[in-house]
Amino acid sequence: MDDYILEMRSIEKSFPGVKALSGVTLSARRGEVHAICGENGAGKSTLMKVLSGVYPHGSYGGQIIFEGTECQFSSIRDSERAGIVIIHQELALVPHLSIAENIFLGNERRGSGGLIDWHRAHAEASELLDRVGLREKSTTPVGQLGVGKQQLVEIAKALSKDVKLLILDEPTAALNDTDSAHLLGLVRQLQDQGITSIIISHKLNEIEASANTTTVIRDGQTVESMDMADDSASIDRIIRSMVGRDLESFYPDRVSNPGEVVLEVQDWTVRHPVQDRLVVEGASFTVRAGEVVGIAGLMGAGRTELAMSLFGKSYGRFISGRALMRGREIKPRSVAEAIDYGMAYVSEDRKQYGLNLLDTIARNISGAALPKLARFGWVNQHRENRLAEQAMEKMRIKAPSVQSVVGQLSGGNQQKVVLSKWLLTGPELLIIDEPTRGIDVGAKYEIYQLINEFVAAGKAVVVISSDLLEILGTCDRIYTLSQGRITGEVPVGQATEENLMTLMTKEKETVR
Repeated sequence: MDDYILEMRSIEKSFPGVKALSGVTLSARRGEVHAICGENGAGKSTLMKVLSGVYPHGSYGGQIIFEGTECQFSSIRDSERAGIVIIHQELALVPHLSIAENIFLGNERRGSGGLIDWHRAHAEASELLDRVGLREKSTTPVGQLGVGKQQLVEIAKALSKDVKLLILDEPTAALNDTDSAHLLGLVRQLQDQGITSIIISHKLNEIEASANTTTVIRDGQTVESMDMADDSASIDRIIRSMVGRDLESFYPDRVSNPGEVVLEVQDWTVRHPVQDRLVVEGASFTVRAGEVVGIAGLMGAGRTELAMSLFGKSYGRFISGRALMRGREIKPRSVAEAIDYGMAYVSEDRKQYGLNLLDTIARNISGAALPKLARFGWVNQHRENRLAEQAMEKMRIKAPSVQSVVGQLSGGNQQKVVLSKWLLTGPELLIIDEPTRGIDVGAKYEIYQLINEFVAAGKAVVVISSDLLEILGTCDRIYTLSQGRITGEVPVGQATEENLMTLMTKEKETVR
C-alpha cells in the first residue's frame, strides 16, 4: 500500500455566491514533492487554507487524513502542532525585526523565569540558516533582505516547528532564476530528509523539473493526478487539464502594423530617491502606434524605475531628459497629469500600487477615471457600476458581482481589474510591468489577447518583463537595459534569449 502522509477526501468549500471547492480529493505520499496546478480561481489556495486551518473545521465539508488520523484543525496553530506549515505567497515576516526574532515569533525560546533566551534563539537560528543555505547573521533585520532570502527565512521558520508537510504557495513567483533554482534545490534537499512538500505554482517548467506528482484542479474540482515520471506526463498535458482545451500557442498571433511615434524618450536620466547614484542613465527609445515594445533587463537594471519616473515622476529625483507624446513635449509632474497626457501604468506590484484590496471591483475599476464619472464633485454610481459590469464581461473577470471585494479575487482576476481600471482612462500609451506574474497560462493568454486588441486600435504598449520568452512572444521590438543604460535595440525577428541576455549583461564601461 502507498505510504500516504496526507489524504483530503471530498473537500467542499463555499463563499457567498461562489462554490470554491466541490468534492476535491488529494493524496500526497510521504517524502514527495507534490505540485498543485490550476487556473487562477480554480481553488488551489482555498484547498491549502482548508488543510492548514486558515478555514477551520466546520466551515468546509469532507475529511482530512494526516498520518493515518482524521484531523479537525480549528486554526493554523493546530495544523502546525501536527507538523503542517504553510508559507503564503505574501510572506508573513516583520521587516523591522531580526531574522531570529522572525523565525521564533510566536514560538519564542524561553529560559528560566519565562524570559526569552536570546543566546539560545540566535544559536538555533544560525543552525537553521545553515540548513537552508542562507549566509546571513541571525541579527540582520529581515527588511534588509531580498525576496529570495526572505523565502529562505520563511522555510527556516517552518523547520523550527518540526515540519513534516511544507506547503509553498507560489514560492518562486517574485524570484529571479538564480533564487528560484536555489529554492527548488532546497525543497529537494528537504525531500531527502523525509519532508513532504506541496507546491502551488504557475511555472510549469519548474513543476516538470521538480515535482514527483502533479494534481490539477479546475473549477473547484480535481481533474487528475499524474506521476511526473510517467512518459505521458508533460507540460502540454498539464495545460490541457488546467484549461480544458489545447493551447496551440502560448502567445496569440498578431500582425504588426506600426504607425506614427506615440512616445519618444530622449536622454532620460533618473537618480535614486535617497542614495546618490543614477538608476537610469541617458535612456532613449521610441514606441509607435500599433506596436508592442519590450524592455528586458535583469533585476536591478532599472526597468521599473524607468517606467515609474516617466509616469508622472512616481519614482526618483533630479529627473532629466525629454519625453514627447505624438511629437509634443510633455512634463507630467504627477500621476494625474500623466493620465491627462494619455499615459497608463500597470505596476508590477498590483496589490501595493494597483489596487485597493479592501474595496469593491467597481470602485477599483473607476479609481483612475473618476473625473469622467463625476459631476459637480459627485460620482454617478449607476454609471460606475454599469462600466464596471461591462469591463467584467469583456475581461471575463470571475466574481459574483461588481460589488465583490477585490482582495477576495484570484491573482489573475485582480490583474484583469487593474487593466480594466487603466483602460477606462482611454490611454494612448499603456506601460505594463510584469503583466502576467503569478498568473496561470489561461489567464496569460487572455491578457496577451487584450494587449493585441489595444494595439490593433492604434494604441501603443510597453511591456516590461523578466520572462524573456514572454518578451519574445508578445513584442515587436525589444530594448535591453543593463545597469540603468539601454544597451541594445533588437527587432523580435532577430532576437533570441541568448543575444538578449548578452545585451542585458553588458558592462557599463563597454557601452557605446
